[in-house]
Amino acid sequence: MKELSSKQQRIFDFIREFIDEHDYPPSIRQIQEACSISSTSVVDYNLRILEKKAYIRRDREVSRAIEITHAGSRRQRSVPIPIIGTIAAGQPIPVPTADSWTYDPDESVDVSREMIGDRDNVYALRVKGNSMIDALVNDGDLVLIQATQSANDGEMVAAWLKREQEATLKRIFFEGERVRLQPANDTMEPIYTDAENVEVQGTVIGVRRQY
Repeated sequence: MKELSSKQQRIFDFIREFIDEHDYPPSIRQIQEACSISSTSVVDYNLRILEKKAYIRRDREVSRAIEITHAGSRRQRSVPIPIIGTIAAGQPIPVPTADSWTYDPDESVDVSREMIGDRDNVYALRVKGNSMIDALVNDGDLVLIQATQSANDGEMVAAWLKREQEATLKRIFFEGERVRLQPANDTMEPIYTDAENVEVQGTVIGVRRQY
């Protein structure tokens, strides 16, 4: 089967999940709203592509007449994960704001459901730098992040340094009133800061290697 764009994958996954839950297909308007698409005409255009690629069948004479084909139902289930920016695996680098990220809905990476499990609020960041190479995270890779404000000792996290207004990718260790942000590279020194200066924005749950 031919590959889908991230937008087509979102539409296909939504249709399949909607049918699984309701036993009938969604309307074009519901697809538009759920997938954050600009207009129903754009939805229809992408449905035509899904139909052409044999993921779905449609009966345009009947409302909501969308059917997942046998070929579509056998395809490995995947989820589009938004790529919301870049994070430093090295020295911290600035990000847009401390409490929000913006992203283009079409800028995403498809990952298998097995990789993210039942987790919600997963996003991806591009890695800049080589401070985590001994953890098999290289410059240019994508890290999958579970959005959370807490972490356990030794977990790899996206950490926001409040005073510096910068983010960094490191393993976190809580040492009393101090936090150690530890690189996975013997040539680099850890970052030490007081605990009140660090905000965990997510923990790493996977890596997509970029070649």
